[in-house]
Amino acid sequence: MEGTIYSLIPALLMLILVLLTRKVLLSLGIGIIVGALFIHDFQIADSVQEIWTIFYQIFYTDGSLNTGNILLLSFLLLLGIMAAFLQATGGSRAFGEMMIKRVKTRTGAQVMTAVLGIIIFIDDYFNALAVGQIARPLTDRHKVSRAKLAYFIDSTSAPVTVISPISSWGAYIIGLLGSLFAANGVTDYQPLEAFIRMIPLNFYAITALVLVFLVAYLKMDFGPMRKHETHAIETGEVVNPNQKVPGDLQESFESHKSGSIYHLIVPIVVLVIGTISAMVVTGIQASEQATLLTIFANTNVNKSLFVGGVLSVLAALIFHLLQKQPKANGLKVFYEGIKTMLPAIYILLLAWMIGSIIETLETGNYLAQLVNDASISPALLPFLFFIIAGLMALATGTSWGTFGIMLPIAAQVTVVTDMDMLLPSLAAVLAGSVFGDHCSPISDTTILSSTGAGANHIDHVVTQLPLAILAAVASSIGFLIVGWTTQVWLAFVVSIIVIIALGLLIQFLSKTKVNN
Repeated sequence: MEGTIYSLIPALLMLILVLLTRKVLLSLGIGIIVGALFIHDFQIADSVQEIWTIFYQIFYTDGSLNTGNILLLSFLLLLGIMAAFLQATGGSRAFGEMMIKRVKTRTGAQVMTAVLGIIIFIDDYFNALAVGQIARPLTDRHKVSRAKLAYFIDSTSAPVTVISPISSWGAYIIGLLGSLFAANGVTDYQPLEAFIRMIPLNFYAITALVLVFLVAYLKMDFGPMRKHETHAIETGEVVNPNQKVPGDLQESFESHKSGSIYHLIVPIVVLVIGTISAMVVTGIQASEQATLLTIFANTNVNKSLFVGGVLSVLAALIFHLLQKQPKANGLKVFYEGIKTMLPAIYILLLAWMIGSIIETLETGNYLAQLVNDASISPALLPFLFFIIAGLMALATGTSWGTFGIMLPIAAQVTVVTDMDMLLPSLAAVLAGSVFGDHCSPISDTTILSSTGAGANHIDHVVTQLPLAILAAVASSIGFLIVGWTTQVWLAFVVSIIVIIALGLLIQFLSKTKVNN
């Protein structure tokens, strides 16, 4: 069943179950079991062995520890511990009280979160987790639902990182472009030049970022998001108290009453400086000729996050130990911090497992082959690459995996058919990959955005989905225009106008519905 239409079934089954049951672990588990059965033609013993092997290889592969995965999981635990100490020392409470005096409105709290998401552009993982830690005390005080906070985090992290050349994503993409251009004999562009030219063509990243500010300023809450926001405003509960969410420490222990703002700011600054410094060091160590681009192309993100996490926990621990009569026992803080991250880790582990199943079934290759075999007008290529990349990222839960599969195909097809469509098609792959990633419950970035916000994961997926589709509609129009006219800036302006018009229309319809 590998590489056929049947390879789509486990991914589709998992997605449908997630939306119908809202039980993410159950849905992922069923998807894994069905996928393993497909791989081994319903031989139960072999399927069980497949599942065990996939789980085992998350931690140990090719005779050695899988340090990348272990370090990322360790960082999540460290993040939970740091968050626990920020609350125990009273830093989170003090920061919230300070910001509530300076940021007077819910709109201001939301805009500040969006701005933080754009400023922290080095890496999507780091963005998702750091912005959540900084913004959560403020948004909680202004009764902004955690689902909405997760949306702001997710819809700024990947979009800003995918259009920034000085980021882990940008460096990776530029490296891919270099090999693609060499393989296809493309001499019209240098990789960095091509990446810069593709920024205004990445219509989804641009419209998603514009939409974030429209949602903040226009109070553009509709669909499932409206329910969460209404509940938060009316009851003050930013998350359903009956749901277990990562990072929720509200009733675990009492905060220290003499806590100060620096108890929160210093550990987070240590986290930022420690992580970025480690990224630079690991990038230099892995580069033959260290330049800004090669450093970020070769940096070890997971190791850097782990180093930053250890340093930030040590800083927070020192503050806790220096406080007189701490309200919470240090060991209890460690325990509660670790415990709050376990739901996110369970989801991430199962997401990695189903991702491996989907890779073995060659789901992505099947979708890619459909494009490669189709006889279509070159003018439609950017639009179609956007849609196919979106479907692939939705099914597989990985933007980077989709980049790796679809960018070579887009380059190969456009070089043969119409060179004018090369950069628009490559940009469409990047845009579609981020769109699908935003819609996928098994995307690691989506999972970490829920974690950073302390939101229920499925609440985040369901509330973000309609907004992601809005940005995708505006992007699709942009890709159709650039395909038919080759006018980049016309398509760019039209896509911006469309997303603003859609935002204003939804706001008007929402107000009309409320008034009626």
